[in-house]
Amino acid sequence: MRILGVDPGSVTTGFGVIDYERGRLSLVEQGSIGTRRGSELSERLERIHAELLVVIRRTNPAAIAVETPFAGQNVKSLIQLAHARGVILLAARACGVELFEYSPRSVKSAIVGFGGAEKEQVATMVRRLVPQCATMKMSADASDALAIAICHAHSAGMTARMQIRR
Repeated sequence: MRILGVDPGSVTTGFGVIDYERGRLSLVEQGSIGTRRGSELSERLERIHAELLVVIRRTNPAAIAVETPFAGQNVKSLIQLAHARGVILLAARACGVELFEYSPRSVKSAIVGFGGAEKEQVATMVRRLVPQCATMKMSADASDALAIAICHAHSAGMTARMQIRR
């Protein structure tokens, strides 16, 4: 199963695409969609949407996993993040790809085993879980996006196993 993980941001949105087959993870692509800090929000959202559509069409994922917003941010940041998430959800819908959402705590727990893990711990585990990432230069946003994709791979695998046992 090919999974696109997306770490939403109104300035930088990370993405990571993995293949998950028989419990093995392999990297397809990773990166980030950058926008100009200080530019109009509508301009940044348009770029995130357009670039994400390109990634979706190029990689053809079976699922898209997105992180839900963290409520501890300031109100202005949270509103801008919600707008970015909106264009990400729209891109998934426009391409007809099934969408799944995970809280930051769920992602950290799935990757590190502890919901309060630090970003560096998550990045280290992503590098261990996806062999091609071990020596690769990767932004924090792309690493977080890969963690979200891995979280979905593990969650989807568990759901499939549960359905078989019924």
